[in-house]
Amino acid sequence: MKNLKTTQKLFGALLMSILLFQCNTANKEIEVESNQELSSPKGKTLLVVLAHPDDELTVASILAKYVAEGAKVHLVIATDGRYGTNDGEYEAGDELAAMRKEEMQCSADILGVELTHLNYQDQLRSAEGYDGHIPHVRALIKEVHGLFGKIQPDAIITFGPEGWSNHMDHRLIGATVTQVFVSQIWDKSPSLYYVGMPSDLLDDPETKIIRGQDKSYLTTRVTYTDDQKDQALRALSCHITQMGEGALERMRKRNDNREKVVFLRKFVAPTETEDSVF
Repeated sequence: MKNLKTTQKLFGALLMSILLFQCNTANKEIEVESNQELSSPKGKTLLVVLAHPDDELTVASILAKYVAEGAKVHLVIATDGRYGTNDGEYEAGDELAAMRKEEMQCSADILGVELTHLNYQDQLRSAEGYDGHIPHVRALIKEVHGLFGKIQPDAIITFGPEGWSNHMDHRLIGATVTQVFVSQIWDKSPSLYYVGMPSDLLDDPETKIIRGQDKSYLTTRVTYTDDQKDQALRALSCHITQMGEGALERMRKRNDNREKVVFLRKFVAPTETEDSVF
C-alpha cells in the first residue's frame, strides 16, 4: 500500500510537470505571436522623402515589399527634375519637368505607393544665390514638417549625409528631413533611417570615401524577393528621360548578381546627458 501511494504521488508530480510545461510553452507561443504582430508592417505607415524623380531606385524593392505586406507607403519627391538631362536628347526646363512628373507617377503606380510630388526646383535655386536659395529651402522645411504631422508615420526613410551619390539635392533633402525629425517629439515617435551604400561594395577608393559607409553602421538590412526586384525594375523603366530605351534590361543585368538587400542606418537619439565631450 505504501508503494502504491508513493507511485501515485510520483505520477501526480509528473502530470503536474507536464501541465506546467505545456502551459509555459503555450505562453511562449502567444508571446512570439504577439511580438510578430508588433513588428509586422501591416497597418503601419512608412514615409519616404527623396529629392528627384527616379531617386526611389535606391529603395524601390523594399517599397514594393512593404506595400505587399500591408503597410501604407507614402513617397514624397521634393523636386521637379527640370535639370535632369543625361544624353542631350531632352532640354532642361518646364517641359522636362512635366515629363518627369508623369514618369514619377508611372513608377509610383507600379510600386503601389501614394505619391506626393512637391514643386521645388532641382538644385533648390542655388544658382540664384542666398536670396533665392534660402527662402526656397525654408519653405521646404516647413512643408516637410506639415507632411510629418499629416501623415503621422511609424517609420521614415531618407538620404544620409553622403546623399547616396553625394548629390547636393540628396544631401539637402536628408538634412531637411533630419531637422524636421529632431525639431520636436512627435506623437508616434517614428524611427528615422538613412539609405546607405556599404563601402565594401564599391571598388574605387575615392568613391568609398565620398559615399561609402562601413557595414557596421548599416545595421538595418531589409531583404526582398526576386518578384519585388522585378517590380522595382519595371517601376524604374518608367523614367525614360533618365535611362533611355532598354533601361529595364540594362538594370536587370546590372542587378543579377547583387544581394537582394537594402542597407539602412538608423538614427539613434542620445539617451543621457553629459557635461564633457571627453
